[in-house]
Amino acid sequence: MGGFILIPVLIVGLLLLFASFFIVKQQTAAIIERFGKFKSIRNSGLQLKIPVIDKIAGRINLKIQQLDVIVETKTKDDVFVRLKISVQFQVLDQKVYDAFYKLENSHDQITSYVFDVVRAEVPKMKLDDVFERKDDVAIAVKAELNDAMSTYGYDIIKTLVTDIDPDIQVKAAMNRINASEREKVAAEFEAEAERIKIVAKARAEAESKRLQGQGIADQRREIARGLEESVEVLNNVGINSQEASALIVVTQHYDTLQSIGEETNTNLILMPNSPQAGSEMLNNMIASFVASNQIGEEMKKKNLENNITNKRKPKRDIQITPENNGENDKNQEENS
Repeated sequence: MGGFILIPVLIVGLLLLFASFFIVKQQTAAIIERFGKFKSIRNSGLQLKIPVIDKIAGRINLKIQQLDVIVETKTKDDVFVRLKISVQFQVLDQKVYDAFYKLENSHDQITSYVFDVVRAEVPKMKLDDVFERKDDVAIAVKAELNDAMSTYGYDIIKTLVTDIDPDIQVKAAMNRINASEREKVAAEFEAEAERIKIVAKARAEAESKRLQGQGIADQRREIARGLEESVEVLNNVGINSQEASALIVVTQHYDTLQSIGEETNTNLILMPNSPQAGSEMLNNMIASFVASNQIGEEMKKKNLENNITNKRKPKRDIQITPENNGENDKNQEENS
């Protein structure tokens, strides 16, 4: 009979022994109460408590936590905007008691302060300023939370404005404005590029014309020099300048006909183009040279006769008499 009583006692004793040990995870704090009153704070590791008398009232997470709060408010220019505020916070090791007993729900408390600060700061700014000065909003939220939550054992590590979401119509209008400005800038760049192309093309054409004119001038200069040398060679063999010039022109005529004949797709027609054209051209040129020489000789003769006639005319002497002298003085007085 005594053996039957001893077995349950051993079982209960083993259960109480196992119940006296508990484990606390890393970066976690356990709150121990004895008969409902705070007893101690146990950190990570294997811990011991008195069964039935002591109990674990709760556990506090000592890791850095993040709370995302979405706040909808109005800007100074009457645009409704939604802001996503990310608050990173942590329970201080030295204030675990305050974090557990003074604050029932830390998330609700932090959310309330975030709403209060954001709705006090954003209405002072225009929509563009909200985007540009979002760090100012984050700093204001962090300063307010640090002052309020430090009493409860919480440390605000960082506050971030992670998203700014205006109304859909406002975003569409902003996108249209941005697109218009970019199109304007693109048009200005395209116009500038087109102007540069036109200027460069004009400069290239001017340089081409200048070089082309210089080339033509050099070509004509060399042709004239060649003709001069050809005439000089022909004069040395007894051919006068008129005949030499005529011979050169006829030679160039046949060279032109030869170059035209070498082109297969030319539409050029040289008039006249008969077999007698060369001889007729030579005769016409010689006749022209002879006629021009005759006209030149006659003009020289006329000029020479006119000069001789002018030299033979007597000069009219003007005699000054007392009467004429008086009349001249009278005329001079009237003129003055």
